[in-house]
Amino acid sequence: MRKTAMIAVSLALAAGTGIAAAPSAHAATPCPSGALCIRETNGTILSKNIFYSYGSHNLSNVTGHRVLAHYQTGGAGFRVCFGYNGVNCSDVVRETGESLPYDMTPINSVVLVP
Repeated sequence: MRKTAMIAVSLALAAGTGIAAAPSAHAATPCPSGALCIRETNGTILSKNIFYSYGSHNLSNVTGHRVLAHYQTGGAGFRVCFGYNGVNCSDVVRETGESLPYDMTPINSVVLVP
């Protein structure tokens, strides 16, 4: 739980937004090791929202409060970005685990960094 809170606080501070309550993901689909995943509001993970490769990844129809599951290995991190193609991004988040629900509506891309 502590890691979850740390990721949520890091995201909120880096992106300049607050955290709000959203449906929990109790029966959640696991995020594979080595990936960053974005959960649907029902806890599942669509294959289009599993990211393995470094660089920017544009998001499509990812809105509302979502849980980010960060299971990259080797100290890799990620950034959430307001613009497409990795523009106007947060600071790098390297803590692994799952975030508290985070408002992804203004987020248009994620960037995976080594």
